[in-house]
Amino acid sequence: MFDTLITETKDAVVAAIKGADDVLTAIRDAVKNQLTGALSDVGATAQGAMDAVVNVTKGAIEGASQVGVSIVDAVKGTLSSVIKGVSDAGGDVMNAITSAAESALSSGAKIGSNLEEMAVEIVQGAIDGAKDVGVSTSDAAGAAVSGVIKAADGVGEEAGKAVRNALLTAAALPKDVIETAIKGSK
Repeated sequence: MFDTLITETKDAVVAAIKGADDVLTAIRDAVKNQLTGALSDVGATAQGAMDAVVNVTKGAIEGASQVGVSIVDAVKGTLSSVIKGVSDAGGDVMNAITSAAESALSSGAKIGSNLEEMAVEIVQGAIDGAKDVGVSTSDAAGAAVSGVIKAADGVGEEAGKAVRNALLTAAALPKDVIETAIKGSK
């Protein structure tokens, strides 16, 4: 089921982008629609929901890459859409953020995207999405940092260090929250 979900999401993102004037809105809408459908299919199982989040995120990144959209730009909207979809379904938003952040960075790493830029945009997307659904932006940032660091460390020690540094030096991110999250991820 989940391999199919990746392909369906990738195809939905590609189709949405090809017919859109506003590519990022098209990605956000396609991700939210795919996730909403997947969450209704898996029901109330926590593991099924997180698997859906991971696979929709992966499909969105692959789809954006396939049509030449900047992955760095696409991840922010993907994260905020995942948060909206999970929140609308009554799911565990913080676990979804961590899972989606890890999946997005891992997927980007596989296609050669700039991990540092992606990590910053993923965390910013989590903050934006949290604002939209009324959950703690600090908690959302912390959950996203946890996910991107896990993914970056999975790529290698240098990638992990580079992502930590990028998060700590990003002017757009709340430094105190990022520092606390990074300390907690060790």
